[in-house]
Amino acid sequence: MSRTLMSLVALIVAVYLALCAALFFFQRSLIWFPQPSAVSTTDSRLKLSMPDADIWVNTRERDGPRALIYFGGNAEDVSRNLPEFAQAFPGYALYLLNYRGFAGSGGSPSEEAIAEDALALFDQVSASHPQIAVVGRSLGSGVAVRLASQRPVQQLILVTPYNSLEEIAARQYPWVPVKWLLKDRFESGKYAAHIRVPTLLLAASDDEVIPRVSTEQLLGNFPKGVAVLKVVPDSGHNSISERVEYLQWMGDVLNR
Repeated sequence: MSRTLMSLVALIVAVYLALCAALFFFQRSLIWFPQPSAVSTTDSRLKLSMPDADIWVNTRERDGPRALIYFGGNAEDVSRNLPEFAQAFPGYALYLLNYRGFAGSGGSPSEEAIAEDALALFDQVSASHPQIAVVGRSLGSGVAVRLASQRPVQQLILVTPYNSLEEIAARQYPWVPVKWLLKDRFESGKYAAHIRVPTLLLAASDDEVIPRVSTEQLLGNFPKGVAVLKVVPDSGHNSISERVEYLQWMGDVLNR
């Protein structure tokens, strides 16, 4: 091998390693896109005091046994769901978690930190509402399914869910050793195997982000008879909530 060729190979390897290093150190900025809140008043917000950060939760308070906890997508202002959820699910108190770094919540988002926040929120809500339904959308479906495997939820709804974030990342970056670099793996399929409560999976018919095969793999990891998959027609990853079936099918589960 000539010296010129060796130098070229060395340069290519160096550039590749530099790209991998950049992805490793900055990966969370490619996953999480913090958003401000459309709700500015503290009257409809609850502060969850964690040891290392204050986490804000958008709320619609309501007396009674039932509550709904919602985990949104990686670039979602969850407060925007309050009006529609309040109308669609009138029997529920609503608690919509703002991830770390979102809408005034302190800290930086990560899978483990948000999992701890979710557990703390559930425990606080359950003191007043013993019947808790959990809804997770997109990246938040991973937060929801993990929580449901660890706490006694009543119902679980997963919107545009995936089997694992590692699988999705490997599809998007096939040239990167994702298995060795990814910090937040969101292995939903692993947690699904431990769930025994009625579960609805809502997939978008034309999801451009989450492949259907990933959602179907997740479905297969639930115990037999626990989960049902429904496909919202004429919808994409972000437009699924604009279709009438979205709230209607959720309501079929929640408003029984």
